[in-house]
Amino acid sequence: MSAKIILVAGSSRVDSQSAKVAHYLAARLRRREVTCEVLDLGHEPLPLWPVAEPVTTWPGIAERLRQAEALVVLSPEWNGMACPALKNFFLYAGRAELAHKPALLVGVSSGGGGAYPLSELRAFSYKNCRICFIPEQLIVRQVEAVMNDEQTAEADDLRIRQRADWALDVLLHYTDALRDMPRRIDWSEPQFGNGM
Repeated sequence: MSAKIILVAGSSRVDSQSAKVAHYLAARLRRREVTCEVLDLGHEPLPLWPVAEPVTTWPGIAERLRQAEALVVLSPEWNGMACPALKNFFLYAGRAELAHKPALLVGVSSGGGGAYPLSELRAFSYKNCRICFIPEQLIVRQVEAVMNDEQTAEADDLRIRQRADWALDVLLHYTDALRDMPRRIDWSEPQFGNGM
């Protein structure tokens, strides 16, 4: 299955654990001969929405998103919530960039959590952009201890790596099934431009 996938590392921190996981998943996708890139919001921050001046970085990011066939959206857990940089990203990204494209949600937690941000994103972020979060998700807990050196991977690390591979396979099947969906939808009726 050939595909182009963008991995959005949602942390505003430079060199975050979310970015580490995004790069690990990107490497796993490249082994499947998938074209992918990481959009690290720590290295490519977007100004807080709304903005008075044009955002010079957004047109390039928007074009990269339009070219993608699927996404992996990684959300760190900050105080039990999705982080502000990722929420801000979904204010910028609309249906022109994301509509009817499958996306795998990945929670990243330094502890044993990670589920609440994914529930939050499923509940609010799809309405106007029409992104299609697939039913499968991945939660990387105790993130500092996993997805580091493959040579020293212990049982919990090996288990999350296997689960990650399986979740990426599921995403690739959705990508194949929904490949032409964004082009099939008629957006010419302006009254249906936003979600309900």
